[in-house]
Formats: sequence, structure tokens, C-alpha cells
Amino acid sequence: MASLSSMGSASAAAAPPAERLAARPHVILLASPGAGHLIPLAELARRLVELHGFAATIVTFTNFSAPELLACLPASVATVALPAVQMDDLPKNGGVLVELTRRSLPNIRALVRSISNSTSTAPLAALVADFMCSTALPIAAELGVPGYLFVPSNLAHVALTRYVIEINEGVAPGEYRDLAVPLELPGGVSLRHADLPDGYRSKHEGYVQTVEWSRCHCLGDGVLVNTFYEMEPATVEAFKQLAVPEQGSGAFFFPPVFPVGPSVRRPDRHEPTAGEFSPCLEWLDRQPAGSVVYVAFGSRGALSVEQTAELAAGLETSGQRFLWVVRMPSTAGGDDPLAWLPEGFLARTSGRGLAVAAWAPQVRVLAHPATAAFVSHCGWNSTLESVGCGVPMLAWPLYAEQRMNALLLEQNLGMALRVPPSREDGRCLVTRHEIAKAVKELMEGDQKVRRRAEDLQKAAARAWLPEGPSRRALEEVAVKWKAALGTAK
Repeated sequence: MASLSSMGSASAAAAPPAERLAARPHVILLASPGAGHLIPLAELARRLVELHGFAATIVTFTNFSAPELLACLPASVATVALPAVQMDDLPKNGGVLVELTRRSLPNIRALVRSISNSTSTAPLAALVADFMCSTALPIAAELGVPGYLFVPSNLAHVALTRYVIEINEGVAPGEYRDLAVPLELPGGVSLRHADLPDGYRSKHEGYVQTVEWSRCHCLGDGVLVNTFYEMEPATVEAFKQLAVPEQGSGAFFFPPVFPVGPSVRRPDRHEPTAGEFSPCLEWLDRQPAGSVVYVAFGSRGALSVEQTAELAAGLETSGQRFLWVVRMPSTAGGDDPLAWLPEGFLARTSGRGLAVAAWAPQVRVLAHPATAAFVSHCGWNSTLESVGCGVPMLAWPLYAEQRMNALLLEQNLGMALRVPPSREDGRCLVTRHEIAKAVKELMEGDQKVRRRAEDLQKAAARAWLPEGPSRRALEEVAVKWKAALGTAK
């Protein structure tokens, strides 16, 4: 993987301005921590390099570095880490990523300016910030280059954010308008209060922060969204009908959106810490085709001790083969999550089940012929990986926007079943009987969900064909960036 200091040849370093303008235009991409943010942004960067001739540098935060994720970035993409900033004085009520970006603004500004002014690199074409880093967008305006947001979630999430900004447009300082629920989003997505992400619930302590942070979205020139046309066709069409007035015209402004997904890891590419040997894949090789339920809740998804026991019992009762990535329960201590499984569970399910601690090479597991279903937290990255492999899902949302994702997957797309949703307080335990019933229905019931997943897999592949909608959308953005080079400072 390239580093910032190694970019460019010796001749390029000494290149005069005229030759510099002929070099590949440079895009800086500011990443939020976490696999669900960094992985799709890295795939976007790869496409900008390989399909559109840009040079690309991903900027990460030392405070939340993840060397195992950086190790799997494309070799064509450079990386640089920002200096660490003090973060130990923050309250525990959230907002860490937004505040990390705010405190890092001087370092971000200095880095972007150094790249923009350097004679050893190509001219700066654009700054792309993860949507959690939207407070960095004014830096692009300062330099006279396009500033875009990258949203690793879906277009329904963008529509929700747009609505929150619009209803709070022009309100007095310190005042905020509540969301009216049920809420009908463009494209036919209907949200109850229980479907909203926590920070978007009017009475939640994070709502004020969500409103203020979301307003920064309107400082961008465009929004790149990790979705594709056939995943959210009605919402894409609804956004096309929304007028985008000139900034500063007095009318409500929200940047134009561009569906440029799916941006996910591919099965043929390296996954972090996978190595050449994986017990998961070896075990899957011994299972019949289409027979295994894969169970995983993402890098941050943790169940309670009681819920972990119910899930184990449900998988055992279902009679289905399973591969379960077990994470440390949220209310437990120690360093071995398998120690919290019910006594005798591993012995009783030996042969038809495999439980592994903390991690599995997910994309390769989903792509394996033995994998037939995915019990998932519905993080958007995992969702698109499942779509890319044509694997239907049992939706079990835990936090953030996952409840909204589950609704989209079950009701709008029809590629998932859902475990019984939690109550408003989130304390409803999903019982072993409910789990076993849902797993058996997904594996043995009506195959409409499976066929729908396979249809979406084909649509995801078509999205990046030469005339595919996502390919065309990214081409439109690339053309805009290159055209703007002549006016950049």
C-alpha cells in the first residue's frame, strides 16, 4: 500500500506546473472509523483510480486506527493518518465521531492544503468526506474544489436526514421541531417511531446534536450513496424529482445525490486477518450445498448473556446447520465469548454447527456454496455483502439505522424475514422458539425471499457494467470534478 510520502516518481516531484496539470487529478477521501465506513470508502477510491484515472488518498484518524482494515486496502490507494487529538474529556452520551472531526479540523486543513499546494502531486480535484465527517466540508470551499459527502448507508437514510434538516430550516436558535410519526419518506418508505435511528427520535438526547450535525450536509456539492438503483428504485426516482436550487438562493438546498453502490469487499479480494487458512471455510467445504445458516452481528453487535443463550437454544432447536460468529456478550467480561454459550451446546451441535469467536471472513463465507441464509444485524455493509452473494436474510437489527434497514429489507425489498421486533425500550427478549421458527421458515418455507435475493444479486452486478446506473452516476461525478479543475485555486 502506498504512503503519502511515497506517492509520485522523482521526475513528478520536480515537475513544473504545466506538467503537474497533466498528471492524474487527486481525490482526498476522509474516512470515519469502523469497517462499515472504511471498507466501502476504500472500494469507492479503488473505482475512482481504476475506472476514472484519479489518484486517491484515504485519510484516517489515529485515535481510532484499525491496522487490520488498512492492510486490506487496494494497493492503488494511498493512505495517511491524522495526528491524534485529545478525546478523553468527552461525555459518554455519544457524538464521538462528530467531535473527533471537529477537533481534527486544523490537522485536516493542513493536510489537504499541503496536498493541494504540493508540486509533487497532481492537482486536487475533490474532497470526499464520510457523512460523519461533514464538518470538514468547508475546507473544500476554502480551496475552491468540490466537496462531496459519502454515505455508506442507503438512500432512505439520506431522505430521513434531508427531512430533519428541512423541518428545522429557519427555526430560532436553540429550538427544534419534532419528527411527526408515522413518517412517509420519498419512495414509499414508512417509518414508525420504533424504526427511527436513536439520534433521530425527537425525545432522544442525541436529537439536537443530529440536527446540528446534519445541517453540515447542505455545505456539500453532492452526496455519494452506497446503494444502487434496483435496491431503492422508488426513492431514487423520488430524489430525481426534487428540485435542487442554487446555493444561496434562499430556497431550501440539499445537495444532489448519486447512487454509486454497491461498494463492498469482493470474495476474490483479501479480507483482514483472514490468512491463507480459515477453519470456517474448511468446515463449510464439508457441508452440503445450500445447507448452512450463517449468524453474525457485525463488528460492534453484542447480545446480552440471556439473549446469547436463547439464540444458542434456538439454533439447536431449529435442526439446521449453522456457522455462528460469537461475540462477547454486552453484559459479560472475559476474553472468550464461547465460554458464555450454554453448557453442552457445542458438544450437542458438533457436526452440524460451528461456533467461532469474534470473527470470520464474511464475504467468503457468504459466497460459499454451502451458505444458504444470513442471520444479520442489518448493518448496511453486511446487507450489501449478502445481496452481492444472493443470500436471503433473517433481519435482527440492534442499533443505529439497522431497524430502518430491516424494514426496507423485509417490506420494500422482500429479501428478508424478521425476528419479532423489540419493544420501544429495546428490552424484549427474542425467545428460542421464535428464533427456531424464523430460521426454519427461511430455510424450508416459501422461497420467494430466496428468489428475491438472487434477483438483487444480479441487479447489483449489472449496476457496475459499462452502462449500469451506478457506473454512469460515478462517471457523471468524475466529469464534474475534472471540469472544475480549471477553476480550482
